Amino acid sequence: MVVCGDDGLAHRLAAELRGVYGEQVTLVVPPNERTARPPVVGRARSASAALFDRVVSAAVGRGGTGPAHPGPATGTGGGGDGGRVLEAFEVTEAVLAEAGVERAAALALVFDDDETNIRAALTARRLNPRLRLVLRLYNRRLGQHIEELLDQAAALAAGDGEGGSDASTTVLSDADTAAPALAATAVAGTSKVVQTEGLLLRAVERPSAGSGLCTLALLSPPGADPGGADPEGGGEQEPRLLPDDDEVRQAAGRAAVVLEQVSSAGGGESAAPGRGGVPPLASLFSRRLRWSLAGATACVVALAVALWVVTPGIHPLRAFYYTLLDLFAIDNPAIGAPLGRQILQLLSGLVGLLLLPVLLAAVLEALGTFRTASALRKPPRGLGGHVVLLGLGKIGTRVLTRLRELNIPVVCVESDPEARGLATARRLRVPVVFGDVTQEGVLESAKIHRAYALLAVTSADTTNLEAVLYARSVRPDLRVVLRLYDDDFATAVYRTLRAAYPHALTRSRSVTHLAAPAFAGAMLGRQVLGAIAVERRVLLFAAVDVAGHPRLEGRTVRDAFRAGSWRVLALEGRTDTAPDHVLSKGDRVVVAATRRGLAELR
Repeated sequence: MVVCGDDGLAHRLAAELRGVYGEQVTLVVPPNERTARPPVVGRARSASAALFDRVVSAAVGRGGTGPAHPGPATGTGGGGDGGRVLEAFEVTEAVLAEAGVERAAALALVFDDDETNIRAALTARRLNPRLRLVLRLYNRRLGQHIEELLDQAAALAAGDGEGGSDASTTVLSDADTAAPALAATAVAGTSKVVQTEGLLLRAVERPSAGSGLCTLALLSPPGADPGGADPEGGGEQEPRLLPDDDEVRQAAGRAAVVLEQVSSAGGGESAAPGRGGVPPLASLFSRRLRWSLAGATACVVALAVALWVVTPGIHPLRAFYYTLLDLFAIDNPAIGAPLGRQILQLLSGLVGLLLLPVLLAAVLEALGTFRTASALRKPPRGLGGHVVLLGLGKIGTRVLTRLRELNIPVVCVESDPEARGLATARRLRVPVVFGDVTQEGVLESAKIHRAYALLAVTSADTTNLEAVLYARSVRPDLRVVLRLYDDDFATAVYRTLRAAYPHALTRSRSVTHLAAPAFAGAMLGRQVLGAIAVERRVLLFAAVDVAGHPRLEGRTVRDAFRAGSWRVLALEGRTDTAPDHVLSKGDRVVVAATRRGLAELR
């Protein structure tokens, strides 16, 4: 396996492949930051830079994910620890060849820049048409086109006798993988949704185990510390993934994550209101103006009815017509008419005068609404029960979209006026507060004192922590979710906040921790459909072909269950799977699995 990247996802993915799946891994990363990059003019490069880019390698210890230390080169996959690190300024053809792409089974390109990943993927596909490619791309539409292009190139090479049936291209996004889990953690009772090609699986957190279709996980007992070191939750005080029936019966008083529903994916999620370019009619006018228009209309109707009553023989429509003539001061004086008609004409004229400023205000408000439809909104007065989202980068944008799909009110806080998520916030008509969240008054502008939850997903751990600590000083019972990169730091922060605020919900999440299993599964040929966070653990959902699996083929759905490792949830394309259904060679099943359980299913 070859992994190329420039951030924490690359290191975590390499550790996942080596530590969980026992694979030989070559990790290609940029040089140490202390090494200055030589100047580059256009695409020309100096001989010394090219030589340095070719290989600076070192052995990778078991489970080690830290930066490489320059050392002597080692053979690809030849060490007992099963890996090495190459340092390169750019992923060129020479670097890929040195990493062993021509002999590799899979290549993951997880650079933060989409263009870098695409360029390297095109080069790698040319070097090895049989290679299984996994790309990290934020642009979904571009990712679909690149996936089709690279698969077509592999198919053509296979037709010429060079390729193989195992060649495939998978485009994933760490933001798309982590956003549902972050959004679900920030909002109590929100379903954790995993979508397959034909099914929609909904899991929800319940206060007690035993309900729902099956229990996916038992949460930590009240007062326990779920920040332990066991990665699969094996201790009694740890969350237990995929428990058996005996464990569920004995888990009195423990909250649980249960599978609530398996349904067809045709319906999808409800769309957020106001997504189109034209705002809804109700948003054109303020509530006060709408009441004013309603009152003026009621006066007109009342005057028309009164005119119909006091004028014998007049038709109701003509009475309404005369009333409008009087309102708009059209010359039709009631000379010689009965006294009641003359009084009503005077009253109608007075109402018409009062109606003019209301109509003018309506026109001005409508024009102002259309003019500001493309501008960012400010938090409205009286807003409460909303989610304050810090950061509108890649992760924050996906989380914002997910929250609005669930019709959850959101206020965003962003310091960069050029952030990529501002266009999404403008399209979804979400209020945005500009400013440094560490500065006094910024969170207050986002109505943090009336918020339901705070979701800090900026790229800086210290910024997220400072914002959460300040928010907790304002609202000790506030539900908070932090995005933290370093696991040890996240565990320490989680334990401290849990001890300091025992009655408030605190969650720390690592995007790389949530995304790495999906990338690893794709490199191994497994279709990882999604992941849900269970406290500090991750439960994976994957599609698995039954053919060739002795633990699945020929067994019933009930017998194929292995506690703590995997559970068959459904057959693809079927919403009702009986426990006594016998899995046959042609079946494709959706399983919930731990990381090690998915490795065993290989």
